[in-house]
This record gives sequence, structure tokens and C-alpha cells, in this order.
Amino acid sequence: MRGLFVAEGSSDHPLAGLAELLFRDRGVDLRLTMPPFEQLRGVPKDIESRVKAGLRLMENRVDLVMVHRDADNVGSLARREEIAGALGKTAAPAWCPIIPVRMTEAWLLLDETLIRQVAGNPRGKAALGLPKLHEAEKVADPKELLRSALLAAAQSTGRRRERDGKRFNQQRRQLLERLDRHGPVSKLSSWQQLLTDVDAIAT
Repeated sequence: MRGLFVAEGSSDHPLAGLAELLFRDRGVDLRLTMPPFEQLRGVPKDIESRVKAGLRLMENRVDLVMVHRDADNVGSLARREEIAGALGKTAAPAWCPIIPVRMTEAWLLLDETLIRQVAGNPRGKAALGLPKLHEAEKVADPKELLRSALLAAAQSTGRRRERDGKRFNQQRRQLLERLDRHGPVSKLSSWQQLLTDVDAIAT
């Protein structure tokens, strides 16, 4: 299958690799293309515009469109309806949403060992303040919590702590790239909904 992947931002591109693995787990070889929308002039950031631009770039030779949008404060159902409404105005043949609750960072708060590794202090013992599994999707600002956890895990001070603070986007990407799709994240409701949507397309 040939697919078009539209994410909220370029830092979310590793989600495409995860999506491909989920389809591969189900015996489907999906290859997702991620156009550099940030570099394309005249393409607004809304879903409809980006999907239309992506389909043009791929000459409409697309079997599936995957759209990533954080639920934020509006909820996953509202986001799903937003995506459906936008894609209904395009030539997308089939689509699959990726909607983390509340933010993608909530999926990254569950692997303490990986957080310590990415922070560069795998044997650290400092408390990270990470949520329990059933709390992860209720955290008001998972991005800020993840940022704090990475700094706490590094246990750095002074100028090194300042440098570590500037590495957040890089560390977040590493966490997303190494996210264990069979690990704790698989118990979250938003991930289970993604699996349901993938199953509906793959079977």
C-alpha cells in the first residue's frame, strides 16, 4: 500500500514508522510518504490543504491517508470528526487517524528506563514524577511533564543543565522513534483506538 502521512509537525514524523510497523504486524506492507509541508510555499497548515497538496505531489497514487492530530483539550471524538470533515473534501480513498490523548507526549511518559537512557544517565535514581499507566492520558500538560522528567533524569546542573534543556526536541524524537508498540503504550485507550482503526483497514 502507498500512503500519505500528515502530522502536526515535523517532530512527529517518527509516528509514520510506527504506523508502518503496525500494518506490517498485520501482514500489510505500507509505505508512507511525508511531504515537507514546512518547505512548501502557499500550503496552509490545515488538514484539508495539506492532504490536497500531498495527493497532488503523489499524483493521487495513494491507497491510504494517515493524519496525526493531538486531542488536546477538545477530545478525541472532536478531533476524529475534524479529520473526517476535512478529508471528506479531498480525494482521499481511505484514511486512518492517529489521535493521542491529550498529546503525543503522553505516549512517551510510560517507559522510565528509556527516558533515563535518552537523558544520558541510564543508572540515575532521581525521581522523575512520571504518571501511572491509568493517569497518563489525564495529565494536563504531558509535554511539560516529559521535559521536566528528562531534566530530572539527566541530573545535570549549571551550564550542562541549560544545554540539556535545549535538547528536548531531539530527545522527544528519540523517544518516539524507540517507542515500544507492544509495551505500556498498548494499554492506553488512544493507542487501542489506533489499533482498531488499523485493523479495520488491514483486514
